[in-house]
Amino acid sequence: MNFSKWIGGALGWSFGGPIGAIIGVALGSIIDAMSNGNGDKFLGEGKRTRRTTYSRTQQPQTQSGDFEVSLLVLASIVIKADGKQDQRELDYVRQQFANMYGKERANHAFQLFKGISKQKVSKRQVCLQIKQMMDHPSRLQLIHFLFGIAKADGVVTQDEEREIQIMAGYLGINARDYESIKAMFYNNIDNAYTVLEIEKTASVDEIKSAYRKMAKKYHPDRVIHLGEEHQKGAEEKFRQVQEAYEHLQKELKFN
Repeated sequence: MNFSKWIGGALGWSFGGPIGAIIGVALGSIIDAMSNGNGDKFLGEGKRTRRTTYSRTQQPQTQSGDFEVSLLVLASIVIKADGKQDQRELDYVRQQFANMYGKERANHAFQLFKGISKQKVSKRQVCLQIKQMMDHPSRLQLIHFLFGIAKADGVVTQDEEREIQIMAGYLGINARDYESIKAMFYNNIDNAYTVLEIEKTASVDEIKSAYRKMAKKYHPDRVIHLGEEHQKGAEEKFRQVQEAYEHLQKELKFN
């Protein structure tokens, strides 16, 4: 498959603005380094993820390729947050992409990631572009993925958490949604309440209402436009909401 055709077919809004500039530099270095004629195969499967659905808002529909490169750029920021690139975090990124896109496409995506990670990235400019162009459920999915990267080495450092929190703010993620996703990666006795975005003093009716609201917010169908490859991450958030509710059911003994 022709390399330039994939770029035109797999990416929409992300091939412009600051993200487009970052991608361009990374792609340029990769193409320059490739002398065996495999450049045309780079992420060739991406075009297949393109869908002809439309957003309910005035935002352009985020394609799988747009979400993919947004993940790569933001992940490069998180991995460098503590001043080093931990191999476990790098392996996590590769494995997550392998799970979503298959081994071959994941390997190509990781080449792009390495090119991106060498650059100095303005997280404010990148996040503001994503906020303007990407729907809210997809932005929540980005934050969930970033915490997964940070936790890959066993602990989310303060530097990593601070970077994710800053990016969440730029992405237009409110504090309650941010804390809800964050709680999914920490062991705390109050996590069930935080995941459901309620106080410990909440009544049973308030807990039930919160569960219905959060189940709707994190339902995998909310990001179905990103393609099947991103459903696993969405299902994980949904499962953790269910587990939080079931924990409170057992603790407070209600049905």
